[in-house]
Amino acid sequence: MVAINLLLVFAWGGLIFIVSSIPGNNIPSLFPFQSVLFHVVEYAIFAWLIKRAIKAYYPLRSRWYYIYWTVAICLIYGIGDEFHQAFVPFRDASLLDVSFDTLGAVIGSLLSTKLWLI
Repeated sequence: MVAINLLLVFAWGGLIFIVSSIPGNNIPSLFPFQSVLFHVVEYAIFAWLIKRAIKAYYPLRSRWYYIYWTVAICLIYGIGDEFHQAFVPFRDASLLDVSFDTLGAVIGSLLSTKLWLI
């Protein structure tokens, strides 16, 4: 089960990398603030997958352990992703995007641990 969860994490991380590699002039504008929504949703899903992988490997830890490490991993990946985008044509690195990635990670990790019910 741990291997499947890790495979899903790496697959989603790879998908994020591939989408980040698309030149900015090839990304259609579908609706206002689509970038914000996409960042939050993609990292909420990423956080959910990471939390599942961590919990599969460390099943007896506290919710806060999972939340902390999930958000930390997403933050580090988001920073790396923005650095990568600095080298993609018509894209740039943005701390605001990292903030939206982190917001998505917090939302995804909270929802996946059902902490919002407390």
